[in-house]
Amino acid sequence: MPRTALPPTAPALRPLLPAPDGSGLAQEIEAYLASLPAPLRRPLVPYVPPFGSTVQPWNAGYPLPRPTLLERVARRPARPAPVTAAGHLRLTSRYIGAFGWLQGALWDSAGRVCLLGAQAAVLAHGYGTALTVQTARVQVMEILHATGRPVSSPDEYNDRPATRQGDIHQLLDRAAARALSLGL
Repeated sequence: MPRTALPPTAPALRPLLPAPDGSGLAQEIEAYLASLPAPLRRPLVPYVPPFGSTVQPWNAGYPLPRPTLLERVARRPARPAPVTAAGHLRLTSRYIGAFGWLQGALWDSAGRVCLLGAQAAVLAHGYGTALTVQTARVQVMEILHATGRPVSSPDEYNDRPATRQGDIHQLLDRAAARALSLGL
């Protein structure tokens, strides 16, 4: 029978004679890997889908609150995920963007929420503590007063007839930036 020649890219097969430390096998593997073609290099740019951006959940980038073994045994809810006041304000804006905004009520049957309802929902989902929400609301009040909109609470501003959803998002973004600059 005639022998066929190996392709030029294949390593020469020789009997494995491993050294006492097993380096013969390692050399054989290295020779084989070196003979393979180099993988295609992809540029380090983010993937952009052809039809626009992909839908992200409102809490993307934040850890999910998960109960520990002790909390599961004791049948207690998970500890809240640690979130700064700036993070809480960003999550509040995302929550309003995901579920919709409304005036005059905390929430409705369609799932839309007002500013306070969104903050309560973020807290109920396990992000931050009551102190985090209080600190975030103080930052919102600071922005309202600094921009010449004196109100007794952020909820009063939310329920004004002239207020729009974009105004709420802008308010939350400014308050988050302020909280971040203060390290809150």
